[in-house]
Amino acid sequence: MNSTALNNSGGTPAGVSQRQPMVAGNWKMNGSIEANEALLEAMADPLSEIRGVDIAICPPFPYLAQVRGALSGPTRAHLAFGAQTVAQESNGAFTGEVSVEMLVDLGCRWVILGHSERRTLFNETDAAVAAKAERALAAGLGVIICVGESLAEREAGQAEAVVGAQVAAVVKALGHADSAKVVLAYEPIWAIGTGKTATPAMAQDIHAFIRRHMHELGVAGADQIRILYGGSVKADNAESLFAQADIDGGLIGGAALKAPDFINICQAAA
Repeated sequence: MNSTALNNSGGTPAGVSQRQPMVAGNWKMNGSIEANEALLEAMADPLSEIRGVDIAICPPFPYLAQVRGALSGPTRAHLAFGAQTVAQESNGAFTGEVSVEMLVDLGCRWVILGHSERRTLFNETDAAVAAKAERALAAGLGVIICVGESLAEREAGQAEAVVGAQVAAVVKALGHADSAKVVLAYEPIWAIGTGKTATPAMAQDIHAFIRRHMHELGVAGADQIRILYGGSVKADNAESLFAQADIDGGLIGGAALKAPDFINICQAAA
């Protein structure tokens, strides 16, 4: 790191090397073999031509092998795939669970952890997210750790307190992990699937806060850890969001299921 002086945004220190942008598509619980084939056929070649951005596709568990096959080949080696969650345990009597070791065995490079839907619908706690992150990183799997506040929390002025606590919960898990394998994704819950989007300035403010908070917590390589924005990112707003100093790409939901939109978003990040 060349300098520790913060820039005017209060986020990335001046003189720090550029972070490689990243766009990850979260398919959530959507897809079928036929629909996936058409989507991947439409996306794979155009995505393979995009350089300067890391691209990952995260389908439901049953379709991981299908996505792996579609992204195979020398011209698509830079395209990655990953899962949407993972178990805390490595193996044993945990019916329905999928372990980190299984994901690595399949060739996954990433796993999404702590998505707001996992936290709210499946009661996933900060402690569980931290445990999963620690296990995944120990196995060499990259993690995309989601944080974000509800509309009620934002309106009560608690956005930074909520997001800060979620970040603090995973600090021990991050330890001295390779910063290239650690990604945070700020997803304001009120903007996920609602059509509402934080303005670029609003998103940048929280992203800059997250990076400052990581510094305060002593996270190694905080300046190099990428922070993505997620929450109704579309082709027509991606460029303005990604232009912000501390927004390093996006975690994309609905638009990841539309080939033209996802391609355009990835091009905007590049």
